[in-house]
Amino acid sequence: LEEDPRIARQVPMELLEKMRIQGDVIVRRAEPSQPDENAPWLLDITGPDMSLLIGRRGETLNALQYIARLITSRRLQRRANIIVDAGGYKSQRSQRLRQLAKRMADQAVQQSRTIYLEPMPPNERRIIHLALRDREDVETRSTGEGDTRKVTIVPK
Repeated sequence: LEEDPRIARQVPMELLEKMRIQGDVIVRRAEPSQPDENAPWLLDITGPDMSLLIGRRGETLNALQYIARLITSRRLQRRANIIVDAGGYKSQRSQRLRQLAKRMADQAVQQSRTIYLEPMPPNERRIIHLALRDREDVETRSTGEGDTRKVTIVPK
């Protein structure tokens, strides 16, 4: 496991160089979403212009993470458990999604009606589900197909 963070850092550094984007990669363990889970490595890219890496609604950042995982996995000869972030975008987005989940759950209970959230990628839907899993007054479901898949919050 000692080579995991070294190789995981090396790959995005090479990609940044090829993209001609200045930046540095800080590697640390992310928080596990479940107690017995092996926490992923978080690669936080810092630099002068992170908006180029983030892209519209984080799409470029997600693509960069996908490519970095593929290359890192190939070099390690096993699945690489890494998350690529730029300027803390994903951690801030995660925090905003948890706040949104709680607000919408309260609204669903208060109005006694199902709330439909905007379509979002699987990792963001997961944040919503995890944020509300301990609430006994609502349940969450993912509905739709492909890019239109969204979370619904249903009062019990």
